[in-house]
Amino acid sequence: MKSLKPLLLPFAIAAALTACQTHDQSAASANTATSQPATPALPPLATFNVSDLDTTKNACADFAGYVNGKWLAANPVPADRTTWGSFEMLDERSQAASRSIAEAAAANANAQGVEKLVGDFFASGMDTARINAAGLAPIQPMLDRIAALKTPADIAQYLRDEFAAGRGEVFSFGAESDFKDATRKIGFAFQGGLSLPEKAYYLEDGPDGKYKAIREAFVKHVSRQLQNAGVAAADADKQAADVLAFETRLAKASLSPVELRDPNNQYHYVSLAEADKLTPHFSWTEFFKANGVQADGFSLSQPRFFAEFDRMLADVPASQWQAYLRLQLIDGMAPYLADRFNDERFDFYARTLRGQKEQKPRWKRVLDTTEGSVGEALGQLYVKQYFPPESKAEMAKLVDNLRLALKARLENLDWMSPDTKAKAMEKWASFTPKIGYPDKWRSWDGLNTRRDDYAGNVLAAARFNHAWEMSKIGKPVDRSEWGMTPQTVNAYYNPLMNEIVFPAAILQPPFFDPKADPALNYGGIGAVIGHEMMHGYDDQGSQFDAKGNFNNWWTKADRDGFNTRTAKLVKQFDDYVAIDGLHVKGALTLGENIADLGGLNVAWDAYQNALKAAGKRGDEKIDGYPSDQRFFFNWATVWRRNFTPDELKVRLNTDPHAPANFRAIGAPSNMPAFAHAFGCKAGDPMVRADDQRVVIW
Repeated sequence: MKSLKPLLLPFAIAAALTACQTHDQSAASANTATSQPATPALPPLATFNVSDLDTTKNACADFAGYVNGKWLAANPVPADRTTWGSFEMLDERSQAASRSIAEAAAANANAQGVEKLVGDFFASGMDTARINAAGLAPIQPMLDRIAALKTPADIAQYLRDEFAAGRGEVFSFGAESDFKDATRKIGFAFQGGLSLPEKAYYLEDGPDGKYKAIREAFVKHVSRQLQNAGVAAADADKQAADVLAFETRLAKASLSPVELRDPNNQYHYVSLAEADKLTPHFSWTEFFKANGVQADGFSLSQPRFFAEFDRMLADVPASQWQAYLRLQLIDGMAPYLADRFNDERFDFYARTLRGQKEQKPRWKRVLDTTEGSVGEALGQLYVKQYFPPESKAEMAKLVDNLRLALKARLENLDWMSPDTKAKAMEKWASFTPKIGYPDKWRSWDGLNTRRDDYAGNVLAAARFNHAWEMSKIGKPVDRSEWGMTPQTVNAYYNPLMNEIVFPAAILQPPFFDPKADPALNYGGIGAVIGHEMMHGYDDQGSQFDAKGNFNNWWTKADRDGFNTRTAKLVKQFDDYVAIDGLHVKGALTLGENIADLGGLNVAWDAYQNALKAAGKRGDEKIDGYPSDQRFFFNWATVWRRNFTPDELKVRLNTDPHAPANFRAIGAPSNMPAFAHAFGCKAGDPMVRADDQRVVIW
C-alpha cells in the first residue's frame, strides 16, 4: 500500500517502471517451493541490431535518431502502456516469466511457503466474479469508522491505526538508515497526501491551462468514485470540492520535487518530545506506540509540512477530513475491489492524467499487486528458473573492471585537492556490489493468505509488511537486504549503504549478454554499472561519506569547483525542449545526468582497458561497424523509448530522469571519444564547444 523511501533512496538507472551466490537453503527451508512451471516462450529481447540504424541520418547531428529513429517509428506505445522501449520490453519478459510461475503456484492446491503466497495472490486476484460480487464489503468497516469521526482526537487516532495497518494517509512513515549514523535504522516521517503528481498541479494553471484542467477532472473523478460507493450525487460533488481544498492546503506546505533533492530537506532529527511540541494535536509518542516502535527520536523530515498538518487537525472540519480520508481509502483500494472502482481510478489517473488508452490485462494487474505485496517471495521462485549462474560470473568481472576504471579516473582528477581526493578514494574502496538476488531470503512467517479473498490478502500483506518495516527501527542496519526484487528491470545505488545493486531481470540484452561482443556489454550494462557507481559522487551522493553518513568530506574550494561544473550540466539539459515548448528541468535531473556522464566515461575507459588486454584497438568491425561505434550504439539502444504526450509532460515535472532521447545524446556529446569514433567535427550538434563541454569525474 503506502511505504516510505526518502526520495534520496535509491538512485535508479530507469525511470520508475516497476548476488547470485547459492542462497541460504537452511534459512529458506520453510519457504521452499514444491513445483516448478515449464519454461514458457518469452517476448523478444530488445537487442541492438544494425538493421535498426537509420543511415539516412548523420550520427554527428542526430545520434538518437540515427540509432533509434526507425525503431521508435515502428514501435508506438501500446494501448495498455504510457511508455515503450528497451526497459518495457524487458519488463514484458519479466512479467511473462512471473506469470508462468504465478499460474503454476495458483494451480497447485498443495502449495506451501512462498509458492502458496504467490498462488493465493494470483488465484484470488483473477477471481473477478467473487471480487465484483463483494462490492464495497472489504472496506466497509473502515468506511464506517471514517463516518464516525467527530473530533481532532478521533482523526488523530484513526490515522495512527491506519498506519499500524499499513495504510497510512496524509504523510509517509518508514524505516531508513540514520543520515548521521548509517549503521542504525530510525523512523522517517515524510510529506505526502497529494493525489496529483506534485504541488504545482494544485497551485498553478500550468502550460495552456493544463494543470487547471487536471484539477477540474480530478474533482469530477472524486465525485464519481464517491458515488460508486453510494454517496448521493449532490453530496459527492460537495465532498469532491472539499477534497481538492484539503489537498491544496497540503500542497502549499509541501516542498517541490527539486527542493526534495536536497538531503537537508530529507532529514530533520527530533526527539519524540520535540516532535510532540511541533504537532500538539498529533502525538508522535502515541503514534510510535500504535506502531509498536520504541525509539527516542526520528526524522520529522519536513517540519513546515507537519506543522501545517497539525493545524489542519485543529481547524479543518471533521466533514472535510472525512471526505479526504474516504477518497484516499476508496482510491487506494480500488484495484482490489469491484470493477467500477478500479475502472474509475484508471480513467482519471491513467487515461486522463497520463494518456494510457487501455488498462493492462487483468493478469498483469494482479502480478503488479503480487509484486507490491510479496515481491521477494515471487523473486525467490523467479531466480530458480530464470537467472543462469554464468550471468553472475560475467557481471562480477565487469564490476571489477568498472571499479578499476573509476579508481583511475579519481586518481587522475586535476581539479580536486589531495585531501578531498583521499576521501573520494576512501568511498571508492568501500563500494559494495550486489548482483542477481539476495544471499538471504526474507521470512514470510506469520503472513496468512487465502485463495478466495483478494482485498483481504492485500490488507493482510500491508499490515505484515508495515510491521516488518517498523521492526527495523532502533536496530542495526541489515546489509543483506535489497531495495528491489530480482524480477525488477532496474538497478540502484544506495548512498546510506554505499552499495550498487543489479537485479537479475536487468541482466539481459540490450544491457547484458554473456555472448555479446565487449563493446555492446560495456556500452550497456557497463555504463549502468558506472552510472550507479557515479551516483556516489553526484550532487546528492557526494554529500555522504564512505560509511554512508551525511557528512561533508569536501574542502570548500573543491565543492565550489564541483558546483561550477555541474551548473554547466544543468544548463545543458535546461536547453533541451521535450514537447510543446516544455524544457527538461536540469536541476531536477542533475543527479541522473551526472551519473550518466560519469558512468559512460568510466565504462568507456574500462572498455578500452579490455581492448588493450585482448590486443585490439577498437577499429575492428563487427556487422560492418567499428567496435568503438558499437559501444555508443548500445548506449543509445538502452535509451530508446516512446512516451504518450501526457506521460512525458507529467515526467518533466516529477521524474529525476531526463527523457530517454536526451539521455542517449547528453553524455556522449560531452565526450571527445564519441567525436573521434564517428569522425565528428567542431560545430556538429554532437560536439559541444570547449566552453560548453562538461567534465566532472
